[in-house]
Amino acid sequence: MGRLTYDSTSTIDFDDRLLAHLQIVIGEKLRLSQSFYFSWQNDPQAGGGRATIWLNPSMPLHFKYTTGNKPLINREWLRILAASANTPSGLQVLPEPVEGDASSYPLQTGRVSPPMPGPGRS
Repeated sequence: MGRLTYDSTSTIDFDDRLLAHLQIVIGEKLRLSQSFYFSWQNDPQAGGGRATIWLNPSMPLHFKYTTGNKPLINREWLRILAASANTPSGLQVLPEPVEGDASSYPLQTGRVSPPMPGPGRS
């Protein structure tokens, strides 16, 4: 279990693989100076429920991993997480899809569309 520490006061435990994907999505949003909500379901053993924080570039974050190994990154999962971060409800912890199978993976605001081709992409 990795740990995300928010504002040096709150810590949230996530699986290392999930945390690596969240770090990329959160890092990109903050790099672009974008503020957003981030929500997740609490572990039932910790009382359950749901939690949400407001992330902005001025808040300190610390990502701590249990292992030293970097996981392989699932680009489809990144795309889905990033799409959720761009909705009014913000970034949601969503289950990892099978690579290349987002055709039946809707968000609350509608279906996620595939990325647009750009320079160097086909």
